Amino acid sequence: MLERITEKIYPISRTSLQALESLIEVEIFEKRATFVRAGKPNDKEYFVLDGVCRSYLLNPKGEEITISFYTADSVLAPHLTRTRAGISRLNYQALAPLKVASIAAAAFDQLRIDNAEIRNFAQVVLQNELYRKVEKEIGLASLTAKDRLLEFRAAFPMLENIVPHPDIASYLGITNISLSRLRKELKK
Repeated sequence: MLERITEKIYPISRTSLQALESLIEVEIFEKRATFVRAGKPNDKEYFVLDGVCRSYLLNPKGEEITISFYTADSVLAPHLTRTRAGISRLNYQALAPLKVASIAAAAFDQLRIDNAEIRNFAQVVLQNELYRKVEKEIGLASLTAKDRLLEFRAAFPMLENIVPHPDIASYLGITNISLSRLRKELKK
C-alpha cells in the first residue's frame, strides 16, 4: 500500500515496508472535510494514498491562507513540524475525495528508532519538507506573481483544474482576482 510512496521518496526493503504497513490505518475523507484542526490534539503521521489536500491556517482577519498542497503518493509534513506539544498548528483539508494511511506518531517514532531504513526514509521526508518550505519562501520574496504561478504549475501539474482557485491564490500570496488575470494572460 505504501510502496509507491516509499519508492518515490526513499526506497526501503520489503521487510521494512511490511513493518511500516503493519501499523497503518486507512482513512477516507470527503471533499472539503477538515481532518486535522489547528489548536486540537493530533498524534498521527499521514501518507496520501489518493486525492489532494492542503494545509492552511487563518490569518488575523479570519481568512484562510493555504500553506501547502499534498497529492497522491506524498507524505504530509511530519508530526514534529506541524504540532507543538501534540497540538496541531495547522488545518488539513481534503480538496477532493481523499484516502490516507495514518500511523500513530509514537509508533512511527519507535519504528524509526528501531529501523535504519525507516529512519533514513523519515529523514528524507523531513529534508523534502524543509526544501519545499524554503523554496516557497524564496519564491514569495523574489518572484513575480506570474513566475510563482508558473512554478506552481510545474510543481503541481493539473492541480489548477482540481482545487478551488482561491486556495491557489492564497498559496501564491495573491488575490483571486489577480490569479484570474494571470491565468487569462498566460492563455494568450
